[in-house]
Parts: sequence; C-alpha cells; structure tokens
Amino acid sequence: MDFKATVNEYRERVEKALDELTPAASVRPAVLHEAMRYSVLAGGKRLRPCLILAAYELFESKNDPMSACVAMECMHTYSLIHDDLPCMDDSDLRRGRPTCHKQFDEETALLAGDALLTYALWILADKYRYDPQLAVDLVHDLGDAAGSEKLIGGQMEDLLGERDEPTADRLEFIHLNKTGALITTSLTMGYRLTGASAENVAIMREAGKHIGLAFQIIDDILDATSDAETMGKPVGADEENNKMTYPALYGLEASRAKAHEHTEEAIKRFEQLGGNNTVLIELARYMEQRIN
Repeated sequence: MDFKATVNEYRERVEKALDELTPAASVRPAVLHEAMRYSVLAGGKRLRPCLILAAYELFESKNDPMSACVAMECMHTYSLIHDDLPCMDDSDLRRGRPTCHKQFDEETALLAGDALLTYALWILADKYRYDPQLAVDLVHDLGDAAGSEKLIGGQMEDLLGERDEPTADRLEFIHLNKTGALITTSLTMGYRLTGASAENVAIMREAGKHIGLAFQIIDDILDATSDAETMGKPVGADEENNKMTYPALYGLEASRAKAHEHTEEAIKRFEQLGGNNTVLIELARYMEQRIN
C-alpha cells in the first residue's frame, strides 16, 4: 500500500465532490455562494474527509461516503471562517490566502459560515434518506460534535481561557471539543457507513478522542515553532492572545511525548477493530509527524 498515493487519491475525490455538491457561485445570492465556495474549495489537508474514507474502507460497504465527506468539510470550513473573524482570532490568512472576511467582508463571511453549517446537516439528511436510521445517526453525530458542548463549547472555553489562569482540565476540554470533536466524528461517521455495531462505534469514538488530542497538541507545537509560510496561516497567535496550549503548560518535550502517547492509544484501538486498517494507522502516524 502506497500511503501517499492513497491519501492523494482521497483528496482528489473529496475536491471533486466538494465542487459538485457545493452550490454554484452563480446561484442567487451569488456573492454568498461565491464566498462559500471560496472557503470550502481553498484546499488544505482535507484531513477529516480522509479520516472518513479510511474508516469507511475498513470493511466493504455499498454506501457512498462522499456526501459525508462534503458535509464534514462544510462544517469544518464554517468553523474556520467564524474562528478567523475580527471578533474572534482576527486572522488575515488561511490556507495560504486571505481569509473569507478579508476577501469579501465581515458580514458576508459570517453568513457564508452560517450557510455552510446548515448545508452540512442538510446534505446528510438528503443524501442518506434512502436509509433513515443511517441518516439519523450521521446527523446526530455531526450535530452533536458541532454543538454547544463540543465544537462551540470548546471555542467558548478557549475564549474564557484567555482571561483566566490556564488549567490542565480546561486545556483538555478545549482540545477534546474545539478540534477533537470533528476529528472523532469523522471516524465514527465513516465507520457507521460500513454498518458497524454500536459497540465498535464506541471503540472508534475512543480512538478519535486520542487522535484528536494528538492532532491539537501538535498544532500547538507548530504554532510555537513553525513559520507562516510553512503553515499557510499566521503563527505565534497563541502566545500573543494568551491562549492555553500544551507547550505553554507542559513545555515542548513533554507535549511531544503526550502527542505520541495519544497516537499510540488510537492505533491500539484501530488494531482492535481490525479490517483494512493500514491507512488509518498510517494517517495517525502522519498526523503526529506533520510539519503543517
């Protein structure tokens, strides 16, 4: 198995599906759909759809995973658009080019994010309605991950953390939810498409929690040690904004050790689930060793 070739093939499939399923820029109101497409088609690692596909390919299935991939990337992109807004992180650069509010304006960016959020849930309900239980499970997973106790809750705690003294408990909550929730749900959504049992979905969810924590710890490390050209976005903002991070709380060496520990815990669970798990395991290792 050529891991790089497989991931590149995943990304090509995702880019094609995003282009086909996202409303055309000419659809009224055109500026809104242009802004949605500007952000969702901006490239990037497409990590979450890749996790969906890798989990989906553990076992044979007739369900098409691409709608789930598009829904996840729409949800993720909405969170990035809102995260970049002046009232939040006030970022000028995302994926190597101007953020949505810089390319258009703040109001359009806000609405483009709103539209991507609602569109993500519509895609799942519409494209999987041939199997109502599957559609319900997928909408449940994504809606839960993006809600007030996970993605948005993590963002809220992140903001509160800028005003208070850092604690290990708050830091883990932020990382498990602001970033980790969509990573975890990428794995459970992909796995659900194979008809997995509830017991095995629970094991996959635990794997996702570990891999999500590892991913965000590495992200914290890169923000402290990399440069904007390599990352495709501003770096050093965590320290500038007094954000709680693993390097700030534990130091770089201990943070790398924690990322490795969580990666190995995720891999143990992938091995427990069996099936065609080679790509999943390699993805976990790639996420730990990435440079951007």
